Amino acid sequence: MIRVVLADDQALMRAGFRALLEAEDDLEVVGEAGDGGGAVELARRLTPDVVLMDVQMPVLDGIEATRRIAADPALAEVRVLMLTNYGLDAYVFAALRAGASGFLLKDADPADLLQAIAVVARGDALLAPGVTRTLISEFVSTRPPTHPAAGREVLTAREQEMVELVARGLSNEEIAGRLVISPLTAKTHINRAMTKLHCRDRAQLVVWAYESGLVTPRRR
Repeated sequence: MIRVVLADDQALMRAGFRALLEAEDDLEVVGEAGDGGGAVELARRLTPDVVLMDVQMPVLDGIEATRRIAADPALAEVRVLMLTNYGLDAYVFAALRAGASGFLLKDADPADLLQAIAVVARGDALLAPGVTRTLISEFVSTRPPTHPAAGREVLTAREQEMVELVARGLSNEEIAGRLVISPLTAKTHINRAMTKLHCRDRAQLVVWAYESGLVTPRRR
């Protein structure tokens, strides 16, 4: 059972999300918040698997709320899936840098939303419909790496290779097929890299890969 907190300042939107999620056997809405401050409070009190977080809310916006959740060691297992009405804007990378594990447009198909929640709950993928690797690359390319080699020295050559492939959007199975190893071995290397770099999930690993300069954004 995936336990979800809904955070959106529009009650009608929350009601729609609740109806959709509670129609699924493996999803349970355990709380609702109308602002970012309430979302942080519920996350601390209920420790859900996923917080479905709107970007623009009163009192505390979704990005700052996400930052506070990600910074709390007691909430290390809580994943945030950001929702917005907007597509190509600065919210995408800001949300990922704050600690969001995924990013989805509010007009996404219901099936895409359910899949995104499952993906984020597993903590094993970044990509969600509406946000592509190219989009992320475009935002990162506007920011020169702050620390061109920050943390890279702690990774083995194999771990660096794994991180680069994760940042390119490959799944464990795709990485295993390319490198002729088992998916379990790929997962082990990736988890070790996340531990060494203090990344809470694959989304943060992708952010690190771009900001450190390990991966260079590809132009269209």
